Amino acid sequence: MSQIAVIGAGLMGHGIALTFARAGHNVTVTDPVAEMLGSCPERIAQSLGLLGASEADIAAALQRVTLAADLADAVAQADVVFEAAPEKLELKQKIFAEVEAHAPADAILASNTSVIQISKIMGGLSGRHRAMGTHWWNPPHMIPLVEVVKTEWTDPALAQQMFDLLDHAGKTPAMVEKDVPGFIGNRLQHALWREAISLVENGICDAETVDNVVKASFGRRLAVLGPLENADLVGLELTQDIHRQVLFDLETSKDPSPYLQQMRDAGRSGMAAGAGLRDWKAGDLDATKARVAEHLTKLEEILPK
Repeated sequence: MSQIAVIGAGLMGHGIALTFARAGHNVTVTDPVAEMLGSCPERIAQSLGLLGASEADIAAALQRVTLAADLADAVAQADVVFEAAPEKLELKQKIFAEVEAHAPADAILASNTSVIQISKIMGGLSGRHRAMGTHWWNPPHMIPLVEVVKTEWTDPALAQQMFDLLDHAGKTPAMVEKDVPGFIGNRLQHALWREAISLVENGICDAETVDNVVKASFGRRLAVLGPLENADLVGLELTQDIHRQVLFDLETSKDPSPYLQQMRDAGRSGMAAGAGLRDWKAGDLDATKARVAEHLTKLEEILPK
């Protein structure tokens, strides 16, 4: 059993905390916003309930969660520290400088970030050998994957300890050997998003059609057949032939599409605003979140472990 510290009690932080508490570890959570910190146990209980946990299991998990108003107190006895603060580089750097000053000298330090290179976050630490990234996916208690990201300074043995800790907690860890922006999953995801936005921007189809095509075709098999499995399945000769006919015409811009800024300038900032790349109505945001949660729960029941 490890002593876990989680910095940040929001959506990501509470999900990380409940994952380890449910796996039998003691977890201390801290957050600078008192209201966010105070509501963490209630949100953990709600999330565990959505996962089908019994009242007894929920109570047992909550007994392993401690709240700390001060970061120094939260990390003082930690074996592993997970930072789940907003995606702001300077904020994360500041947090880890404070963590290093108060956590045990042998504690493993991990940043949860979607795209920021871990070396930029951890480069100022004196103990860079024990620092790494752990990219949890949203919602962290429902998506199995956690990417363990090594920097040039990370001790491979400590990265493996993190890998094993996550594995024993029921996650699906993936070792990222080089610290590149976006790691593995987000590089793949946003390559798809770039092409999807380009299709709409260039009048090939509308946004709803893009979503329908993905959900009614290759999206259905992605959970059980990865892209490189699929390439081997159809054969590399066919893969080469297809690439010769299509890759030259795909979007290759290195900058965000200007179409996104056009949407924002028009007040179309996303689902919460009622419009983004698509039009939305009242209630769609909550309904979409509930639909995704139900789908992920069902996948856990049918997919092989």
